[in-house]
Amino acid sequence: MSRMPLYLKHRVEKVKERYLYEIYESKKLPPWERFLLTWAILLGFWVIITGDLTIRGLSLGIATTGIIAYYMRDLLTEDIRHSKHLVWKILYFLLIYLPQYLIIMAFRLLESNIKVARHVIFMDINPAIVKIKSDLHSNTGITLLANSITLTPGTLTLDVVRRLDGTYLYVHWIDAETLNPEKAGEVIKGDIEKWLKKMFW
Repeated sequence: MSRMPLYLKHRVEKVKERYLYEIYESKKLPPWERFLLTWAILLGFWVIITGDLTIRGLSLGIATTGIIAYYMRDLLTEDIRHSKHLVWKILYFLLIYLPQYLIIMAFRLLESNIKVARHVIFMDINPAIVKIKSDLHSNTGITLLANSITLTPGTLTLDVVRRLDGTYLYVHWIDAETLNPEKAGEVIKGDIEKWLKKMFW
C-alpha cells in the first residue's frame, strides 16, 4: 500500500484548515466596531461598579474606558461574528440573544436540578465520561459552551481537545443515558450550541 492516500488525506486536511481560517478571518468585525463594542461594555461595567452618574464621573469613565478599549478591543471581540449593522447587532443581542440564553439556561438548570435530586434520592446513578463533538471553532464560543455544560448540574466539562476534524469536549455525566457521541452531544448540549453559533464562529 503506497503512502499516497495518507499524503492526500494530509493535504485535504490542510486545505480544509486553511479554508476555515480564511472564513474566520473574513467574518471578523471591523476595527471601529470592535472598539465601540469594547468601549460600550467597559463603560457599562464602569457605571455599574461606580454608581456615579454625575458629569464628572461619566466623563472620567468615558475617557478611561475609551483608552482601555482602544488597546484591548481585540481581546473581547475577537470571536464575534460579522453580520449586519453594529446598532442592530447590539440591540439584537440585548433584546433577543441574551434573553434567549437566560431562558434556555434557566430551564436547563431547573430540569437538571430535578434530575440530580431524583438520582440522589433513589441512588440511581450511572456515571461516565463521554466525548462529544462541537461545531464551534472560536475560543470564546467553546469556552461559553464548556462553562454552560459545567454550570448545569449533573454534567462537568473535564477537557477540550482540538483536532483538524473538529473540537471535542470530554464531559463527566452523572447519569449517562448513552455513550454514543452524537446522541450524548444532543442531550448534553441541548439548544446552547445552536444559540452560541448565532454569535460565535
